[in-house]
Amino acid sequence: MTSLQEETTIRKLATNEKMPYDLLLLADPSVTMINSYLPFSDVYVLETKKQVIGAYVLLKDNDELEIKNIAVNPAYQGKGLGKILLQDAAQRARAGGSKKLCIGTGNSSIAQLYLYQRQGFEITAIKKNYFTTHYPEPIYENGIQCKHLIVLEKSLY
Repeated sequence: MTSLQEETTIRKLATNEKMPYDLLLLADPSVTMINSYLPFSDVYVLETKKQVIGAYVLLKDNDELEIKNIAVNPAYQGKGLGKILLQDAAQRARAGGSKKLCIGTGNSSIAQLYLYQRQGFEITAIKKNYFTTHYPEPIYENGIQCKHLIVLEKSLY
């Protein structure tokens, strides 16, 4: 019996393919914000049996790479696929010569903070009131209002 992880592949989304907004909106509730970084980013999708079940967006900003969005279909969460996506992003960043990889998440994103730190990311900054300033509607997660952006970095060498 093979595991779900063994049955998955990750590939770069082709420019003519449909953007997986259903997944991207799981991590960022604003289409406007998503569309603001997509033109400058590469999108990678995680597939199983030709079905897209996960994705991440990698933005190059000068010498730095940042994961702008990462999500796994809720039906497939808790199976180690987020970890696989993070490892793939780090591998691609390292292969491209980057020395560090950044990711940001909300103060209310408890599971994400746990996962990122378990994968070697360390908190380097907190952007106070980021979500209350940049999003028109309040965001709540785990019963907590998402107000602040927590920035984490992972050294790749």
